[in-house]
Amino acid sequence: MPIESLKPRKTLVEQAYARILDAICDGALAPGERVTQDELAARLEVSRQPVMTALGLLRQQGFLVEHGRRGLQVAPVDRARFEAIYEFRSALEPLAASLAAARATPAQIERARAIVAHGRKVAAAGDAAAALQADVDFHAWVYAASGNPLIVEAMQTHWQHLRRAMGEVLRRPALARKVWSEHADVLDAIAAGDAERAARTIAQHVRTARERVGAELASDERSAA
Repeated sequence: MPIESLKPRKTLVEQAYARILDAICDGALAPGERVTQDELAARLEVSRQPVMTALGLLRQQGFLVEHGRRGLQVAPVDRARFEAIYEFRSALEPLAASLAAARATPAQIERARAIVAHGRKVAAAGDAAAALQADVDFHAWVYAASGNPLIVEAMQTHWQHLRRAMGEVLRRPALARKVWSEHADVLDAIAAGDAERAARTIAQHVRTARERVGAELASDERSAA
């Protein structure tokens, strides 16, 4: 009898966490909106226990904040956290890109080309949600191609915070197309094995992304005021 590999299914906690986090990052659960275990459990059609655990994780990670004595609400986009993440990215991503230029396999390069092609396609179509996911996929690819698991682990939660602000940029087709042109330049340097150019190109991309997203956050703050 052939033995097939085991593919572990996600637990209910993991599924609840992912669904709630997606709703927060996509804006379906807006900043300041109150969330309750009972309501979310009913919407997700699961018991209260996995939802309670998922909400606890999201509170620890800063996506939810205390509201009253026993409640929680969606946290606002934290400008200080945003700035801190970009400072961290400006140091970490050039390292990741330079390592990827030395270590990426041909199969990994092909995977990245597919991500860039898909990203350009959905950006041109104005599909902001798909463009955002493709953006996350591209940077996750750079981290994985670096061959350093600590880089992958370090950025996992931070990228979820960035999703909330980046969505505004990628909803604008002209800006989204520029983002994918920059991604293509980074990939070209990695595929060429040019570690110095890869680091320099992604560093410029991160600086530009910080300016774009920062401008959107500032605009939101003015509107709220």
